[in-house]
Amino acid sequence: MLASRGERVPTGADWVHEVKWDGIRALVRVDRRGVRVFTRTGRDVSLAFPEVQELAGLGRTMVLDGEIVSLGSGVPTLMGLADRIHVASAAKAAAMARANPATLLIFDLLELDGTDLTGRTWQQRRDALEGLGLADVAWQVPAVHDDGPALMAATRQQGLEGVVSKRRGSTYSPGSRSRDWLKFPHRPTGSFVVGGFRHETDSEVRVGSLFLGVPTPAGLAYRGRVGSGVAGKSERLLREVLGGLVRPDSPFVSVPRLDAVGAVWTEPALVVDVEYLMLTADQKLRQPVFRGIRSDLRPEDLAELGEEAE
Repeated sequence: MLASRGERVPTGADWVHEVKWDGIRALVRVDRRGVRVFTRTGRDVSLAFPEVQELAGLGRTMVLDGEIVSLGSGVPTLMGLADRIHVASAAKAAAMARANPATLLIFDLLELDGTDLTGRTWQQRRDALEGLGLADVAWQVPAVHDDGPALMAATRQQGLEGVVSKRRGSTYSPGSRSRDWLKFPHRPTGSFVVGGFRHETDSEVRVGSLFLGVPTPAGLAYRGRVGSGVAGKSERLLREVLGGLVRPDSPFVSVPRLDAVGAVWTEPALVVDVEYLMLTADQKLRQPVFRGIRSDLRPEDLAELGEEAE
């Protein structure tokens, strides 16, 4: 179940409010045999997050909905998980978990001991979730709040992503986007396909900016470039990935001539997250900031999800 973008944080007893976490949305299936972790597009990333495997030791069968985050710097950031989700070696995943542990923040319970809870209200599911006592270093059940506007102000002050408001009486609709869940990011964040890059000024090696687009029926539509935030570890990872995707021609339907100067075109295979102020009248990103590679999403997923911003 996905949240729709809201216009104003709702008030009143019918609504409850949660922090909007900056991480990887995950569906977690737990039984005595082990734990399986899936992204919202159905990709199995269980190997990448060994921290949550001990949930199987609780002796319960559960399906949990939540967000996997990196809390190492105090404020969760998607960049903190950039080198985790694509790991294919169990030994490497274990080493990375020790160096940069992830935490599963659980906000919904969809199944318990074989009983499907999706037809029950949010409040009934929440009561059942809280009754499980799921509190550990590797998993937590974050608090919920009655005052949405106050939480919005607090998350802005603390540098968090925003707020999600949920109707207490709502049931859970798997895979659908609902107005019973509303999201209020402080700045919109979107997932975009990389179709090329420019080198950093005075460098023929380092990546300076990325050319971004979104899949449309007509092809890859250009949404502008992002350079802010492309630095350090993120730049090195982008350089490594994009170096193997270079192609001779542009993958975009069209790119303004001046924008295309100095472009190195790539296959449209990489998805990244970008924070931005707004989309301009000509559908270009204003004040974009690179936030991280989305290894859990493919370009075709963006077309299926039907929206740029998450």
